[in-house]
Amino acid sequence: MPTKNDVQHRLVTTFQRRIGNPILRRLPSQQLLETVGRVSGQPRVTPIGGRRVGAQFWLVSEFGERSQYVRNIKANNRVRVRLRGHWHTGTAHLLPDDDPRARLRELPRANSAAVRAVGTDLLTIRIDLDD
Repeated sequence: MPTKNDVQHRLVTTFQRRIGNPILRRLPSQQLLETVGRVSGQPRVTPIGGRRVGAQFWLVSEFGERSQYVRNIKANNRVRVRLRGHWHTGTAHLLPDDDPRARLRELPRANSAAVRAVGTDLLTIRIDLDD
């Protein structure tokens, strides 16, 4: 029998995949994460929210290792991030020992509130930017 977290994950990801992400990807100011599909080898672009701090970009995944982009990062951690309309290459690191709730307090408020509201398995991700 599916748990409450399973149902919540399925509902939120279905909404994101079919409605939210296609709209957000078109917004020029939206931060985007590009990973390489672990099966297809094709670029996969996901709207994200986070903050650049120096040569690093920080974000929190609401579904942790269940998120498709996190699974892609585990297979190939070379990524691209679009910030303020410009693409940056980098290396993503999953940080299971970081406190994601504390990290969310340091990230943009609106996105952090949404991640806290729908997230069931928070995971901090740090991207070390090449440029």
